[in-house]
Amino acid sequence: MATGQLFSRTTQALFYNYKQLPIQRMLDFDFLCGRETPSVAGIINPGSEGFQKLFFGQQEIAIPVNSTIEAACAAHPTADVFINFASFRSAAASSLAALKQPTIRVVAIIAEGVPESDTKQLVAYAQANNKVVIGPATVGGIQAGAFKIGDTAGTIDNIIHCKLYRPGSVGFVSKSGGMSNELYNTIARVTDGIYEGIAIGGDVFPGSTLSDHILRFNNIPQVKMMVVLGELGGRDEYSLVEALKQGKVNKPVVAWVSGTCARLFKSEVQFGHAGAKSGGEMESAQAKNHALKEAGAVVPTSYEAFETAIKETFEKLVEEGKITAAKEFNPPQIPEDLNSAIKSGKVRAPTHIISTISDDRGEEPRYAGVPMSSIIEQGLGVGDVISLLWFKRSLPHYCTRFIEICIMLCADHGPCVSGAHNAIVTARAGKDLVSSLVSGLLTIGPRFGGAIDDAARYFKDACDRGLSPYEFVEGMKKKGIRVPGIGHRIKRGDNRDKRVEILQLFARTHFPSVKYMEYAVQVESYTLSKANNLVLNVDGAIGSLFLDLLVSSGMFSKPEIDEIVEIGYLNGLFVLARSIGLIGHTFDQKRLKQPLYRHPWEDVLYTK
Repeated sequence: MATGQLFSRTTQALFYNYKQLPIQRMLDFDFLCGRETPSVAGIINPGSEGFQKLFFGQQEIAIPVNSTIEAACAAHPTADVFINFASFRSAAASSLAALKQPTIRVVAIIAEGVPESDTKQLVAYAQANNKVVIGPATVGGIQAGAFKIGDTAGTIDNIIHCKLYRPGSVGFVSKSGGMSNELYNTIARVTDGIYEGIAIGGDVFPGSTLSDHILRFNNIPQVKMMVVLGELGGRDEYSLVEALKQGKVNKPVVAWVSGTCARLFKSEVQFGHAGAKSGGEMESAQAKNHALKEAGAVVPTSYEAFETAIKETFEKLVEEGKITAAKEFNPPQIPEDLNSAIKSGKVRAPTHIISTISDDRGEEPRYAGVPMSSIIEQGLGVGDVISLLWFKRSLPHYCTRFIEICIMLCADHGPCVSGAHNAIVTARAGKDLVSSLVSGLLTIGPRFGGAIDDAARYFKDACDRGLSPYEFVEGMKKKGIRVPGIGHRIKRGDNRDKRVEILQLFARTHFPSVKYMEYAVQVESYTLSKANNLVLNVDGAIGSLFLDLLVSSGMFSKPEIDEIVEIGYLNGLFVLARSIGLIGHTFDQKRLKQPLYRHPWEDVLYTK
């Protein structure tokens, strides 16, 4: 166990399992205390990479997100606190992984209900390696004016009320997180406030004990007195009794063990915490209070008298000249967030653009962290570059090859479609290449190449809900919506689109699963029974197969897949591909000197 301070004004943490509110509360506390750097160096969110935007005062910052503990520790070697918001099922494994990192010194485990055998293993490893575990079942801890863990001390209003934005003279340790918030308030009323406060957690086997932290406080010069709040159950308080008897603590200790009401019940009572259950006379609140008093702690007669005991002890130290009360000042005002500020007229708006795909600040450009030279040396193709720039990860070869095939098959569709038409007209009007290209791209929409996203969206929804092709198609008909990805002006059931066949063959050969494509084929079978031109078109094929790529590759979470479909990634394939064809049409028209014929139904000139 560490012998001095756990935290300082430069302490930084890694936050495991992204939770916006507690992270933002930490950053707001940083700003309140006048820290120069945010206390959260990075976020670990398994399966995700990138950034999360949060506020540091009025400034919006991007906090890096790593998918693994090892990667985060390597990226942020100065972060030595690991704040674990994992569930009780995975809290032990992730905490042990963090403790094994040489950069991590303190681990705080928020989850309750962590298996006791796992907790014992964590405690043994921490003790053997001179590291500290706070929790499980803890709200965390705080060093006033310096650093706080997660939701410790509650809202900013409560932190200001408890004067936690600047250090006081009192070291406080409690089993209960909720009661620690109450005691911060009490201590602020009758003393100059907290210097450091820790809630060790209410489980039967906490990672660190009350006496561990009291002995630490005893070695911190700024701490002049200590306050302890224990509870019935277990025998943790007796280690503090022994430390007092042996003279290891030479500063005043004001203590109270809650749960004296347990004797009023005829049967054994389980209070809120797992460890708050008296298993015998020695584990009762009365026995512990008596032992603490006998050992030299200041112990009141009841919880109601606890505040008075703290006040009298503090005032005595002031009279003896051992405490010079901390100077008070007005902390900076935290800007209100948008939702609460709308009513009051005070608004801070987030930026709308953040770039995470490329970086040219080093020796060479990097695409999603991959050096340009590495891309060339490995012989990677356009599909690989798209996977890095669009999806921020390297996809398997069959995925990148599929992307390239989509681009090749959609590059052009002849001069009579609307996009080519506009590009040709603009080029013939003497406009430049970019203007001609843009005029063609602007016509991309649901009737021309913009149906890939809609096809994926509707096929996914229907397939995931288990709708039969009949239920899906007839349901769309009732809503007055054409089924995206179905229907063609030229192709028929007996004259299939060769591009669709190529895509389907490739997917059936290389994809681990083609569930969504097979569903689209079933829908096609039903629509062909209605009309021979209601075939699965290239938009529908790409949309359904890209769903299969995202799902079967195992590299995307469900929220990521939903986002990719929602914001237009898949239509991006068509836009990229069709740009190639539109540029070709533009060059073709620039090259012409004499028009050769006029199309019979459009006032546009074409070559034969």
